[in-house]
Amino acid sequence: MRIQRRIRGAVCLSVHPQGCEQYVQEQIAYITSQPAAPRGPRKALILGASTGYGLASRITAAFGSRADTVGVFYERPADEERTASAGWYNSAFFEEQAHAAGLNAWSLNGDAFSEEIKQQTLELVRARTGPVDLVVYSLAAPRRGQFSAALRPIGRTYTNKTVNVQTGEVYQTTIPPATEEDITGTVAVMGGEDWRLWIDALRREGLLASDAITVAYSYIGPALTSLIYREGTIGRAKEHLESTALSLDGELASTGGRALVAVNKAVVTLASAAIPCVPLYIALLYKVMRDRGTHEGCIQQMNRLFRDRLYAGGTIPVDEAGRIRLDELELDPAVQARVQELWDQATTENLPEIADFASYRSELSRICGFESPGVDYGADVNQHVNIPSL
Repeated sequence: MRIQRRIRGAVCLSVHPQGCEQYVQEQIAYITSQPAAPRGPRKALILGASTGYGLASRITAAFGSRADTVGVFYERPADEERTASAGWYNSAFFEEQAHAAGLNAWSLNGDAFSEEIKQQTLELVRARTGPVDLVVYSLAAPRRGQFSAALRPIGRTYTNKTVNVQTGEVYQTTIPPATEEDITGTVAVMGGEDWRLWIDALRREGLLASDAITVAYSYIGPALTSLIYREGTIGRAKEHLESTALSLDGELASTGGRALVAVNKAVVTLASAAIPCVPLYIALLYKVMRDRGTHEGCIQQMNRLFRDRLYAGGTIPVDEAGRIRLDELELDPAVQARVQELWDQATTENLPEIADFASYRSELSRICGFESPGVDYGADVNQHVNIPSL
């Protein structure tokens, strides 16, 4: 099959396996280029392991600490008419590289919210790794059972600038306020309830090590996006996630375990590209942070999380709300002042000059396996790639 790039909005309609392979290899190369980690996880369960921060977490645990990893994700394999999803290819090539490096890695593909996949995962952990000492919760999904997430402001209509990712047009968008059903659904999908179900199940079956660390990922962001993000339905869900962390942390502390939320910086992902106003903000943020030499992608963030926070030795540093903060470079007052200044100026005409929009679009393409140097996109390629452990 000759695979051409096709994206509608932030949705991959086609994915190139060779580009995904290179994307995974680059992240592995970054981790293996770092000095050997003095400590780290031994057996890691990554929930939402196929893209973004979840994939970067799995790579960091495996290639940074030589941990056994079990990855759970919900991805689409290829058929005769279409390619697999990006996460499918990422997971296939991660496993291939892990096994080549002598690392143990197993994967499960299915709905991580479902009881069926929870039970299958428990059986796999019991048979293959024994009790895990790291559980990463990095699920990003629009639905959980009967509930659906809605990206809306609360209590007011929201109007602000955004950008058409495909055309580069800067325009005003208006989003109506959330209903109570929207709020309830978003908290059910993106809050901490399912995280707790996973930890409770692992503990009940004796599959969580006494000193285990579990970490879920969150985001706060700047005042610029607060009405649609932190003060909106997503923010309610993140508050629930963070309160769940505090509750779980108290329970795990008796045996030396920890439950924490890590607040990460804004990065280009297929999920973040779907949030109104966020693509414009990220394009401006990347410009400012790259100019200052402080930009980080997913793999750099996870390397810092593991080395400088979770496994640095001693007390894990947290803020007044008990959260690990990896967003301090993004929220530096000087960075945010410059982003706000550029936001006020942003138009369709000047966007290529004042923002790193070309890099934003390129990174979105790279997530789908396109615009990777050295890949011949005119050549036929086999879209069928197997995940070794499936």
